[in-house]
Amino acid sequence: MSLLTDTKARSVKPGGTPLAHGGVTGLALHPSPSHKGQGKWVLRYVSPVTKKRRNAGLGSYPDTSVAEAANQARSMREQIAHGQDPLEVKANEATKPRMPLLREAATTLHEELKPGWKNVKHAQQWINTLTEYAFPLIGSLPLDQIQPRHIADVLRPIWLEKPETAGRVKQRLHAVMAWGWAHGYCQSNPVDVVGHLLPIQPGKTVRTQHQPAMPWALLPHFVSKHLRLSETLDVTSPVLAFLILTAARSGEVRLMTWDEVDLHAKLWTVPAERMKAKMIHRVPLSKQAVSILKHQQSQHDTFVFPSVRDRTSLSDMTLTALLRRVKAVSDVPGRTATAHGFRSSFRDWCSENGFPRDLAERALAHTVANKVEAAYHRTDLLEQRRPLMQAWADFVMPSPPRKTA
Repeated sequence: MSLLTDTKARSVKPGGTPLAHGGVTGLALHPSPSHKGQGKWVLRYVSPVTKKRRNAGLGSYPDTSVAEAANQARSMREQIAHGQDPLEVKANEATKPRMPLLREAATTLHEELKPGWKNVKHAQQWINTLTEYAFPLIGSLPLDQIQPRHIADVLRPIWLEKPETAGRVKQRLHAVMAWGWAHGYCQSNPVDVVGHLLPIQPGKTVRTQHQPAMPWALLPHFVSKHLRLSETLDVTSPVLAFLILTAARSGEVRLMTWDEVDLHAKLWTVPAERMKAKMIHRVPLSKQAVSILKHQQSQHDTFVFPSVRDRTSLSDMTLTALLRRVKAVSDVPGRTATAHGFRSSFRDWCSENGFPRDLAERALAHTVANKVEAAYHRTDLLEQRRPLMQAWADFVMPSPPRKTA
């Protein structure tokens, strides 16, 4: 069978019989019922899925040329050879959600975060920095096409001249890409490795590898989806939720005893011997944290979060196993978020929400490296930290966990 040429196609008579292409099985030009030299392309095939005969339209002639129709038909034949029905593939692609552009993703995330920001000025600054520095260069790129080099292009002009601004832009781009990762739009976060493409900022040293941390913007979804606080037999969820709410270290929470807790004063006092800095640490308890403790009151006389198996303190691997089981997203490609990493999530949230550095550092029980500065730190700012920890709890867990009888 000879191949169909444009000369033959242009001379096709109205209402005539279909002209086979000759080069692709099942492809034919069906003449127009009323116009000479016009028609529509149809590929006839047997679906490898349903085993039924199907007709796939490939466009009209002459808008779709002979060569273009043949190329489309060959692609469809390849799909059929691999067991796919071309029309089903096309229908599935049409129903897929459209890949958001970076500008759209950032705007969506900003709107989701705004209700949790009490500082209106900070909320506006969050999107303004991206509008000024990121959108002109990469705002129109789909999330799945953004590479580390694109992030570096945004940061490079301000990396050395405006390091604080560059840090904020980087942190906010990280939050946007983490949002995209969590929603399945991309498979990694390009901001994680952008540091390899930029020079070291003056006065800064290369950061040591930190514990994989969950991006703070993803925490409310993670807690609501994976931590089952109302299940009496599940101790792992309450202990991890309490760890997140208090920004405490794993060992401090797992070995927590009832004599350290004052529910009336909403206060948890960790003795010096259980603290890394060997200093007493007082933790103001949010409404959500108190609710978890009340739920645990009947579980054990000594430990707040006892092991279900032997009624002693929990193992650190218990939390690790939970995070691995639910594949908790982290800011380190290919690694699961760690329990210790939630302290970093809390610290980043404090910075992004305008809370004073001093309050955030005291909430984390960090020691002051500068001896002169440390000499003036004669209070732990307990009462000033209460609104901070309640704001954090309201962000992570908007409503207190349900109590059980």
